[in-house]
Amino acid sequence: MSWKTYDSSLLRYPQLGFSLDLSLMDIGAEFYTGMEPEITKAFADIAALEAGAIANPDEGRMVGHYWLRNPDLAPTPELKQAITGPLADLKAFAAKVHAGGVKAPNGKPFAQLLLIGIGGSALGPQLVAEAVGQNAKLPIFFFDNTDPAGMDAVIAKLKTTGLDRTLVLVISKSGGTPETRNGMLEAKAAWESAGLDFGQHTVAVTGVGSKLDQFATQQNFIARFPMEDWVGGRTSVLSTVGLVPAALQGIDIGQLLEGAAAMDAETRKPNMKTNAAMQLALAWHHASNGKGEKDMVVLPYKDSLVLFSKYLQQLIMESLGKELDLDGNVVHQGLAVYGNKGSTDQHAYIQQLRDGVNNFFACFIEVRKGRDGASIEVDPRTTSADYLQGFFRGTRKALHAAGRKSLTISIPEVTPFQLGLLIALFERAVSFYASLVNINAYHQPGVEAGKKAAGTFLETLNSVRAKITPTPQTADQIAAAISADPEDVYHCLTHLAANGAAVAKPGASPAADTFAC
Repeated sequence: MSWKTYDSSLLRYPQLGFSLDLSLMDIGAEFYTGMEPEITKAFADIAALEAGAIANPDEGRMVGHYWLRNPDLAPTPELKQAITGPLADLKAFAAKVHAGGVKAPNGKPFAQLLLIGIGGSALGPQLVAEAVGQNAKLPIFFFDNTDPAGMDAVIAKLKTTGLDRTLVLVISKSGGTPETRNGMLEAKAAWESAGLDFGQHTVAVTGVGSKLDQFATQQNFIARFPMEDWVGGRTSVLSTVGLVPAALQGIDIGQLLEGAAAMDAETRKPNMKTNAAMQLALAWHHASNGKGEKDMVVLPYKDSLVLFSKYLQQLIMESLGKELDLDGNVVHQGLAVYGNKGSTDQHAYIQQLRDGVNNFFACFIEVRKGRDGASIEVDPRTTSADYLQGFFRGTRKALHAAGRKSLTISIPEVTPFQLGLLIALFERAVSFYASLVNINAYHQPGVEAGKKAAGTFLETLNSVRAKITPTPQTADQIAAAISADPEDVYHCLTHLAANGAAVAKPGASPAADTFAC
């Protein structure tokens, strides 16, 4: 590590307050030379994608999340209108809610927001709320799982202000995602139990004509906003998926979009040396040997970005974790992502990062501004912000001294503009990396396989439920009666027993356990 290396390798966009430091990644010039054919192809691929090419061949879809922050790039007038029309509508709707033009049925203004979604339909809005929604006009709560106890806990919090003053936002492209559907039905039951009309508290963001769209019409939802099939869940935070809840919270969505557009403008330029997204993708490739051989540990040194690593887990791992490449070869690609925040992790897993197995590279995110306003001195001439910077710089140097690679992204402060900038940076880095390793970043066959397996289990569960009798039976006996796997049946029985639908009597082993009603 040397000042000369840092000075020559730092990539800066001064007008954006952004920099990318790769000086501790140990990337030699020969690597870039060897990657020239892949780099050229990646620039061509993303240019075609932005022009409207079918970038998701498995599903025959365009990939248009880059158009969301610059609708003029959309390849047809109809696609441009599909962006600008809903954007104007959601801004107008949020303004009416804030002004009291859209009220709860009791005539009172809405005071809080419940978002029901999963995956990208929740992670993106959660990131935005945590990062820049601290002074929200409508505080936001989430159903982002099908855990009934978790939903009960959220409902209890909502009741403090009142379900009657809660606006509900249901987000699902198809309307058939079980976790979101379940959350909506649980919320509907809670509202109706309180004597409230659920539909008159609820807004949908969904595909036109979807199951949710139809349900929203039947239940007289307050409003519906469209989701397009050319925007994937993990890249949907700057679509209606993320902008509707952000606008309802009073977050400056114009600045979110402008930040993303500004980063897009820089990283659209086909110059490897000055393109931060390409440099980031190449750093991932170099560190992991283009095969995901090392994990990426994301460490933002700011509390408001605590969810950024969680957000990146889906964006990166769902996009890059693929069995097959675009030519049908088995490649088992991916890049594992985990992290929390600094300096919290000084007291958690930094010990292993420094002294344990060297199976990672770190991605530090520095936020230069400590706080708004003056700071006290916690030590003579030293503030809390000084300590945070010291821990960041010290950890970075300590990891490098132990032969651990790291990169650093720096922004001036966490604002909607800077958050949009970060989102756009990583979205394009994912697109570039996918091209570099020749995979489809925009489908998710593994997710679909998991959903199918879950459906099979639920079918078995209902068959098992129907076979429970007052006479105690073992899993083997019930499995034989329904021609199912005994282990699957056993797990069904223990689930039913834990939830009051069966009585279990332990035996000498699981095979000897008996179950009755």
